[in-house]
Amino acid sequence: MMFRFFILVMVAAQLARAADIPSNSLTLAEAREIALKQHPKISVANLTALAARQVTKEVQSSLLPSIFGYVTAVGNADPNNTRIAAGGLNNPLIYEREAQGVSISQIITDFGRSWDLTKSARLRERSEKMNVDATRAQILLEVDNAFFSTLESQSVLQVAQETVSNRAFILEQIQALASNKMRSELDVSFASVDYDQAKILRAKAQIDVQTSFAVFSDVLGEPRSKTYRLSDEPPPTYVTNNTSALILEALAQRPDLVQARYQRDAAQEFARAQGKLNYPTLSAVGTAGEIATGNSHLGPDYAAAGINLTLPLYEGGLNAGLRREAQLRAKAADETVRDQENNIVRDVEVTSLNLDYAWQRLALTEELLRNANQALELSRARFKGGISSIIELSQAELNQTSAQIAEAGARFAYQIQHSALDFQLGRLRY
Repeated sequence: MMFRFFILVMVAAQLARAADIPSNSLTLAEAREIALKQHPKISVANLTALAARQVTKEVQSSLLPSIFGYVTAVGNADPNNTRIAAGGLNNPLIYEREAQGVSISQIITDFGRSWDLTKSARLRERSEKMNVDATRAQILLEVDNAFFSTLESQSVLQVAQETVSNRAFILEQIQALASNKMRSELDVSFASVDYDQAKILRAKAQIDVQTSFAVFSDVLGEPRSKTYRLSDEPPPTYVTNNTSALILEALAQRPDLVQARYQRDAAQEFARAQGKLNYPTLSAVGTAGEIATGNSHLGPDYAAAGINLTLPLYEGGLNAGLRREAQLRAKAADETVRDQENNIVRDVEVTSLNLDYAWQRLALTEELLRNANQALELSRARFKGGISSIIELSQAELNQTSAQIAEAGARFAYQIQHSALDFQLGRLRY
């Protein structure tokens, strides 16, 4: 009777678990690929990088010639007054005419200011490209955290379901013994409390699994929460960390740090360009065209060329303010790089220590689980032999459940910390 009840309970639990498992399986590599394809932050970073490339073209255009075409038609003018050809109506006293032509201008020199602005734009473009890599690394870290956290939640749920099944069986056993006056009602009460606590644990674990999948789906860029059958990943091999070497690696290849350095260099180039605001600009200009219809005193075509020298004499302190602003922003960018380097050194050291602890915790929780399983077996044997009370058995079961949860948490915490160290070192690239 008792054995058949136990079999039915275990079968029901297995069927319930099978019903909860989704059909679509997902590995960590597949999850990373999905997130990189459809997460909005990746799209934003890519589009921003493409926009920065256009800014470079915009700034670089000042080094190239500008050509404009004109068509001008003027009627009801006094033929005895000032004349002008195509391209403008800057004098109301003009000849009646219809003319068309082109105008071209080219900077000869502005003493390197346009070139400095172009270099600054190119550096900002490279900065945005590195921002794409930094964003991808950040998304990959979030995917890893959500993936392993969801696996941990599922493991805890499995422990909770097994705990409910085991305590239901024990409660049924004690109730049968109590009905035969072989156990007291106090034992039944203790077993009932254990069973209720197990159900509370299962309910909490079920909510945690749903919450984990909601977070995981958001990291993947899904508009709504989805559930997956996640494939467990083997823990990566632990390697003793040389902190000094890790710090040098992080400072060399962290994409967000490289991005900050490009931003600093761009700010310095821009400050150099703003320092040349008071320099003169020398330009070559030319215009040519034909006058199809006009006054008989006008020739059939026209052409002219010349050189313009522009020298800013007074602008109300604008150029001085712009120059000083650029210099201060360049210094701020340099300090930002220095601060970020200090933060990276700290983060690498802390993450390395956390990984060491996670590795030690993994071994300790495995030993804890072995001892808890052994203690539970002894407690069950003592309880069946009438040597111990239900309190001892309940405590042994509680210890086993806690050890199982701790072992699952340690296993996935180690994988999360390993991924975190890869992120700190700039290794998370896909």
